[in-house]
Amino acid sequence: MAVSMRDLDSAFQGAGQKAGLEIWRIENFNPVPIPKSSYGKFFTGDSYVILKTTALKSGALRHDIHYWLGKDTSQDEAGAAAIKTVELDAALGGRAVQYREVQGHETEKFLSYFKPCIIPQEGGVASGFKHADAEEYKARLFVCRGKHVVHVKEVPFARSSLNHDDIFVLDTESKIFQFNGSNSSIQERAKALEVVQYIKDSYHEGKCAVAAIEDGKLMADPETGEFWGFFGGFAPLPRKTANDDKPADPHSPKLLCVEKEQAEPVETDSLKRELLDTNKCYILDCGLEVFVWMGRNTSLDERKSASRSADELVSSTAQLKPQIIRVIEGFETVMFRSKFAAWPRTIDVTVSEDGRGKVAALLKRQGVNVTGLLKSDPTKEEIQPYIDCTGHLQVWRVNGQKKILLTASDQSKFYSGDCYIFQYTYPGEDKEDYLIGTWIGKNSVEEERASANSLASKLVESIKFQASQARIYEGKEPIQFYSIFQTIIVLKGGLSDAYKTCIAEKEIPDETYSEDGVALFRIQGSGPDNMQALQVEHVASSLNSCYCYILHNGPAVFTWSGSSTTADDQELVERMVDLIKPNLQSKPQREGTESEQFWDLLGGKLEYPSQKIVREPESDPHLFSCNFSNGNLNVTEIYNFSQDDLMTEDIFIFDCHSEIFVWVGQQVDLKSRTQALTIGEKFLELDFLLENLSRVAPIYVVNEGSEPPFFTRFFKWESAKSEMLGNSFERKLTILKNGRTPLLDKPKRRNPVLYGGRSSSVPDKSQRSSRKMSLSPDRVRVRGRSPAFNALAATFENPNARNLSTPPPVIRKLYPKSVTPDSAILAPKSTSIAALSSSFEQPPPAGGTMMPRSLKATSVTPKSNPETNDKETSVSSKMESLTIQEDVKEDEAEDEEGLPIYPYECLKITSTGPVTDIDVTRRETFLSSVEFKEKFGMTKDSFYKLPRWKQNKLKMAIQLF
Repeated sequence: MAVSMRDLDSAFQGAGQKAGLEIWRIENFNPVPIPKSSYGKFFTGDSYVILKTTALKSGALRHDIHYWLGKDTSQDEAGAAAIKTVELDAALGGRAVQYREVQGHETEKFLSYFKPCIIPQEGGVASGFKHADAEEYKARLFVCRGKHVVHVKEVPFARSSLNHDDIFVLDTESKIFQFNGSNSSIQERAKALEVVQYIKDSYHEGKCAVAAIEDGKLMADPETGEFWGFFGGFAPLPRKTANDDKPADPHSPKLLCVEKEQAEPVETDSLKRELLDTNKCYILDCGLEVFVWMGRNTSLDERKSASRSADELVSSTAQLKPQIIRVIEGFETVMFRSKFAAWPRTIDVTVSEDGRGKVAALLKRQGVNVTGLLKSDPTKEEIQPYIDCTGHLQVWRVNGQKKILLTASDQSKFYSGDCYIFQYTYPGEDKEDYLIGTWIGKNSVEEERASANSLASKLVESIKFQASQARIYEGKEPIQFYSIFQTIIVLKGGLSDAYKTCIAEKEIPDETYSEDGVALFRIQGSGPDNMQALQVEHVASSLNSCYCYILHNGPAVFTWSGSSTTADDQELVERMVDLIKPNLQSKPQREGTESEQFWDLLGGKLEYPSQKIVREPESDPHLFSCNFSNGNLNVTEIYNFSQDDLMTEDIFIFDCHSEIFVWVGQQVDLKSRTQALTIGEKFLELDFLLENLSRVAPIYVVNEGSEPPFFTRFFKWESAKSEMLGNSFERKLTILKNGRTPLLDKPKRRNPVLYGGRSSSVPDKSQRSSRKMSLSPDRVRVRGRSPAFNALAATFENPNARNLSTPPPVIRKLYPKSVTPDSAILAPKSTSIAALSSSFEQPPPAGGTMMPRSLKATSVTPKSNPETNDKETSVSSKMESLTIQEDVKEDEAEDEEGLPIYPYECLKITSTGPVTDIDVTRRETFLSSVEFKEKFGMTKDSFYKLPRWKQNKLKMAIQLF
């Protein structure tokens, strides 16, 4: 579309450069900006142009333009508003969606900009009207309709205006009454209370009494009697009469082509995308909605002509109040595309910055700042898990209709042919929170997938739905999953009976991982507390220059580093070698200098990619209310959503594209509650926004009152609201009368305990920011480590099982003889724990070392037993041979009764005759009290009250660390 200066109204210069609302009123047929203090105030005799600019996560700006027509506006002003809307779109580069809004029939999207409602005032500017003058307060009666946004309309102050189906607000000088028709829904009543609050704040300066009147309530109630007194006393209400507020039945869409200001019908049996010519404008008449489609090669005059034709079409339908929506080729709305029988997923349309660039150049010559007209760089945010990762983890493998609890050493090993259930318990705001989920392998059997989801749902039900539930497929794991497990090894094949039966029936070779066979692993992750080893096909084409790999064939172990990998990536691969092949020396291979033996194991050289596998970016979220009945799912999008839109009686879907949440209110019935996961799967299948949703995207079922932080981060969240009692109406009425959300009396949270060596205190910002530091081998991780990773790393202190090419380990263990297998003893509580917990919240001194580097394998070496060396050659037998409890009682002194005492010379790390079969992470506990005080200058009790980093610094100074 050609752009010239005469096409640009000076009032639109610089518009749409930043996110937010901009409003112009039509005065003398020209747009005049109004002050922000007047936003939301509309006059019935005026026409307005409203621009909504939204900053997307991609860096682009999305524009929606609405022109609002008051019921008393003149035809000429309405036409001027329509034309100016087209001009504003041209100034923004011709990409905006344009909406015609008629007073009383506004779109929900438009009303969402002015929540809770708009109440137009009588009067107008430059149209023969004068704004209504302030006079003595006059009682007014409004009818309110809508569950998600409220359409407010003033009706005659008479008993005949009332009915049983709607909600009415009576605004008097001293009190506001809300009358709830007996047939109105709880959600409608709750939304109408927001209108009451708006009237109270806007017209009574927040100083006004409020009363709720129930239809059919006895006159004995004083407030009910007061309400009916305004209408001359109580009398039966008339039935609601049919009027033009009732929507007409939609008819079959009709397509018209606009040429030379004439709209001619297009003869077709079914609507297809191919019918639309990029050089023309079209009108799609759907009855309640009229769309104007404008090809990208059409001129501004042609678009204005199509707009006028649509207005004429709408004005000819006396009984209907259709909405007019204008869309540009390449930027069609979902509603428009859904009218066509076949709309391709992608259209070959040249969508460039050319038109917007020309406008920007013209405005720049006039000295206007045009930075907002061009696409900005996408915001790059570090992906955060938004969940406390110091909790307690349990994992089960599904076998038929049963689940088998895995030991801590096996929790991080998943097979692609199996399904798993996990339960993660972590400290919440004032109670323990739960995340229960399923991990579904790519090659798992369908029956076991259903069984896994069913068993997980029963776990949620067993704790009275006070947990969130996740459904996760292999290859689509979210950051929360990786952060909880911290270390994941995904292996080929499966162990379940159903998987083995399936491959036997299909006569498929069993590819279940064998420690003695050939296997190739791709290593990925961000650090020791988030790393994964994924078994891939052992062929050269599986390599990628951006990753490190482990290749083994029995005793031969290779590590391969792509040319684009970093030192951190290479450290991760060495850590993973210790877990997968701990007793063998690896042969490092750099891309481009590989040995022949390496290529022989992969079957020869082949081409392989060099681009990093990019995680699907987080897109702008959408909120939907949903109704699921008889297998059919209907959804309604809620625009500009907030926590207040989540009604406790309903189920909502929160669509983030890469993952979705199904939010279930406390008042939802049990049958609908148990169908929440099915609702999420149906939503992915139907793909309402036509955004190519993956059928295997993660689904979270979130129950009200137990919302996890990775859900609440999308809202300005108040936990007290979701924990209130009563239905939506009762809750909002309580807030309205109290002036704020009431605080609930909650039991004081018990002292935190340790789960498998993880600190239970929620890390603050300083701790979270230190995660990058903790990746260094010179530092230990500030936050806790998973029991599974601790068990996998338990062989680090054994020189016969240690890969000598690995950096010194940061994970410590208790030797098998120092704990009882499967004891699962939690650290006892004492004042020492409280003292240490408070000290942990303080950062270490600037420039100080949080912890020294862990010991080298040769520093402390218990004598190896030749009889057990053969058993240590496999990672599975190594993990099953012991149960680990890391850092048991690490925050307080242990009772010395029954502990053996050894001399200092046998306990220090440089000892020539070291003591074996002790916990090497706590050598100091085996010193006598006298020798301890001599070496440390304090008692054991005082020592264990120090922060861990101070303890380790002292131990390092006397060679006990």
